[in-house]
Amino acid sequence: MKLDLSVIEDIRMNLSAIEQRTATLSGRRSVKKDWQAAWLLKSITCMDLTTLSGDDTPDRVKRLCAKAANPIRADLLDAMGFTKPLHTGAVCVYHAMVPTAVKALEGTDIPVAAVSTGFPHGLSPMSTKLQEIRESVAAGAKEIDIVITRQYVLTQNWDALYDEMKQYRDACGDARIKAILAVGELATMRNIAKASMVCMMAGADFIKTSTGKEATNANLNNTLAMIRMIRQYQTMTGFKVGYKPAGGISKAKDALMYQALMKDELGREWLEPDLFRFGVSSLLGDIERQIEHFVTGHYSASNRHPIG
Repeated sequence: MKLDLSVIEDIRMNLSAIEQRTATLSGRRSVKKDWQAAWLLKSITCMDLTTLSGDDTPDRVKRLCAKAANPIRADLLDAMGFTKPLHTGAVCVYHAMVPTAVKALEGTDIPVAAVSTGFPHGLSPMSTKLQEIRESVAAGAKEIDIVITRQYVLTQNWDALYDEMKQYRDACGDARIKAILAVGELATMRNIAKASMVCMMAGADFIKTSTGKEATNANLNNTLAMIRMIRQYQTMTGFKVGYKPAGGISKAKDALMYQALMKDELGREWLEPDLFRFGVSSLLGDIERQIEHFVTGHYSASNRHPIG
């Protein structure tokens, strides 16, 4: 849609109310036993299993892809009577590793997501950013995670942010685009909310909290601010936009809290991978430990549950 600055200027965020809402979530939304195991298995289908390290190698990416296709040991699934195919929502890598991941995931339904546009800081020339997107799509990436220029938010230059995001949207073609806001660098909840709305107006399929490289990444407070904007955008336009928290989500109990908040605020549809993803590298290992505890009654060592 066209940029509507009147909508942006009307956005307000009440930090105290946000903090009160999220502080009470764990006490009101607790699942145990069979239900907890089921929610954890569901969370696996919403993971973007990620490796974004300077020492990534093709073998590491292949191993990550193998884990994405078989995230929980077969004996644990058999013991639970779980017979449906189970895999992560995507595998997320740098552009250089896209061909390796695409080849490793042949024969599966798992898409490859590529981080782009000068990730993580987004300070490359615009022509370079757009070319990086096009090359990742040409290499087989079905999803592109872009980073916005934070200065546009900090200086309230919403026209520039909209134009930037729209160019990224056009460069992606048929690939899905996730807009990374880098919430830890946007200073206020109001800035986070306004940036979310501008990116959705410009065509983002998902809005995402963080690169995972900032001091502050995903938490329930900034999540609430962003998903309230998703709800407002749906009310305005009828379009459903996805949400991806990323950075620092490493415990199974955290995954349950995010799922509960999504269901409370947006409804059951936002528990499916087409509208909800976790950006994670270590969460899967803890979830597999929790599943083993559910099946056997004992916790195992973390090194028995490698994730790639």
